Amino acid sequence: MENHDYDLFVIGAGSGGVRAARMAAEFGARVAVAEDRYMGGTCVNVGCVPKKLYVYAAEFGKSFTDARNFGWDSDRSAFNWATLRDNKKAEISRLNGVYDNLLAGVKVEVISGRARIVDAHTVAVGEQRYSAEKILIATGGWPHIPEFPGSEHAISSNEVFDLAQFPRRLAIVGGGYIAVEFAGIFNGLGAQVSQLYRGPLFLRGFDADIRAHAAQEIRKTGVDLRFEINVKAIAARDSGLEVQLTDETTLEVDAVLYATGRKANLEGLGLDNVNVKISDAGNIEVDEKYCTSEPSIFALGDVTGGIELTPVALAEGMSFARREFGGLENMVDYDFIPTAVFCQPNIGTVGFTEEDARARFGRIRVFKSTFKPMKHSISGRDEKTFMKLIVDQASDRVVGAHMMGPDAGEIMQGIAIAMRAGATKALFDTTIGIHPTAAEEFVTMRKPWSED
Repeated sequence: MENHDYDLFVIGAGSGGVRAARMAAEFGARVAVAEDRYMGGTCVNVGCVPKKLYVYAAEFGKSFTDARNFGWDSDRSAFNWATLRDNKKAEISRLNGVYDNLLAGVKVEVISGRARIVDAHTVAVGEQRYSAEKILIATGGWPHIPEFPGSEHAISSNEVFDLAQFPRRLAIVGGGYIAVEFAGIFNGLGAQVSQLYRGPLFLRGFDADIRAHAAQEIRKTGVDLRFEINVKAIAARDSGLEVQLTDETTLEVDAVLYATGRKANLEGLGLDNVNVKISDAGNIEVDEKYCTSEPSIFALGDVTGGIELTPVALAEGMSFARREFGGLENMVDYDFIPTAVFCQPNIGTVGFTEEDARARFGRIRVFKSTFKPMKHSISGRDEKTFMKLIVDQASDRVVGAHMMGPDAGEIMQGIAIAMRAGATKALFDTTIGIHPTAAEEFVTMRKPWSED
């Protein structure tokens, strides 16, 4: 390794890349990280962190109204977009500095610029070349806007956080996490939001009951949900943007947010100089140890097209560093990974959907509960919580848990620990609940909704 400038050269300072770099350095490796945009990657700058801050902002409007029936003489105050936007910028700048300090603290060299792979052990940043025993690609994903007439007028999730003016009328195209979350955010901040999705129901891949309940609850908040519809063209008008739809209707809006998918961020990486295979979907192909078809080059996180979640990239970064530089056999277990959608109300889920559980285990039992949250028995808000447990009949193990309601993400984190430990429905049933909470419903659902 002494023949190279570094033991590890990481391309991309997002969650996975920084974690891998930091841990490798703690094991004694000489490490460099190249980043051409911002420290912390998508999650910190244009993803999870600013999104969650904007979700908090969106929930205040409803809370002002909720407070009245609890005795507070509250009015819904005017919302100031610039205040939220600029305070968010300040927080992100602080976090960028935190990432810089984390790397500096373990003597990882940070190189500013777009890295390009020259050969199996050489990386160029600008005119400077660096050699490394191992190269790790962790450049993440990038929003993709398809080309169609007027597509240049659309924006992506990268730009939506920092718009100069608040869009009073917003069209959101897409049916995944990002589209659903931003529909809730801008609706909560006071915009007139239309969400357009080409399929019959959004949140593909989630449990069918959760998807149906989400559509019902999100419509109640005032979001104009339109399924089985797409955009034909966007045209600029004096009064805003005219969106022409496939059902021959039009929408007049101030902005169009496209959230129809992300692609691996591979542009300009120089992968044609090395033997790194790219899948038909445009992702880097890796084995279970994140090694590409070029033995000295590795890749992890969203760029490989796996489970596109920040904690997964972090786990992969740790696994890579421990194995390659710590001499530890450490593999990521991808079973029972919890996730949340920060719509209003939140969705939390872990394990199998009902359809997938039946295909995997055969006979299952399903438990469901729908109820009004205690808070809204006084607030008067028309909102229902939904919970669902899926149990493998043969083993009695809980193999799926799904929820839509306040704090669903927080609740599901604890449920995920129990499920990874192999908890049975009998263990759920003998667990004493915390009263009064919504979470206790998960340990008091006794009667199956359906049983194969």
